Amino acid sequence: MRLNGVDDRLERHQYPTTSEEIIAAHGNATVELANGSERLGDVLERFGDQTFEDAEDVFTTLRAGVCHRGVGRRFYSDRDPTTDAEDGPAPVSF
Repeated sequence: MRLNGVDDRLERHQYPTTSEEIIAAHGNATVELANGSERLGDVLERFGDQTFEDAEDVFTTLRAGVCHRGVGRRFYSDRDPTTDAEDGPAPVSF
């Protein structure tokens, strides 16, 4: 996730603040995701009214709230074990 300069503006924002104030000041800013982009205001609106003590609180909420386009391949994990019915990937020797 890239904040495209929004992180600097959020760091300079006066805290504590509410999600409503952040959305009013920075809501149209675009957050770049792995597979697209999303408005900062759209992400924060998913959480309803909140109070943020500092910019790190906002960053944590943004990371938790981005849509599925922010996580790369959906439902993919290279760490999941194979199920009983699968043979799994062929072992590779390096």
